[in-house]
Amino acid sequence: MTRRILHVVTNVSHYADPGEPTGLWLSELTHAYDIFADEGYEQRIVSPRGGKSPLEPRALKWPLLDASAMAWLNSPARMTLLSETARPDEIDANQFDVIYFTGGHAVMWDFPDNAGLQQLARGIWERGGIVSSVCHGYCGLLNVALSDGAMLVAGKRVTGFAWSEEILAGVAGRVPYNAEAEMKRRGARYEKALLPFLPYAIADGRLVTGQNPFSAKATARKIVAML
Repeated sequence: MTRRILHVVTNVSHYADPGEPTGLWLSELTHAYDIFADEGYEQRIVSPRGGKSPLEPRALKWPLLDASAMAWLNSPARMTLLSETARPDEIDANQFDVIYFTGGHAVMWDFPDNAGLQQLARGIWERGGIVSSVCHGYCGLLNVALSDGAMLVAGKRVTGFAWSEEILAGVAGRVPYNAEAEMKRRGARYEKALLPFLPYAIADGRLVTGQNPFSAKATARKIVAML
């Protein structure tokens, strides 16, 4: 049976200051998408509001813009996927084996409190599927409660963009909250690599998370191994 992957991307295009752009960190999507495509999986992209997902400008510059992301930028068909994303209410969780929350600072605003995304993650989890994220994508897991009221991340090993990485990236004063601290407040057992910006991914049962943009491939490979 063909496996089906649901990627989640942002609709937000800037920090609190409209003059400071952000958006989807493109390679966090493309690295995983390429690995899943090589396995023959079906893939779809959803966003909190549907429609266009803006791109993080910093991820589109050398040396962060690699061959995978460049191939998407040069493909009208692939870019159409990012301009015509589905809304959560257009997606049936029963049709997917994996939900994969991508990052970029933008998701800190539109992922955590989106009821539609929470419903999709809960539905996939409770039917035995894989819930996953990379980098700031773990903000989409912060408020996912299961049918029994328990938080999905409570008691589980989780990683995501570290507060030390926010400081080194120079944006600690512009983000709306400390995602690492918020994850710990929800009872997650947060972990990170020994050094900032190293690839790092964790699988705790069917919960798979990657720490930063350089962890998307490792996260995707863990998902493939589980599938």
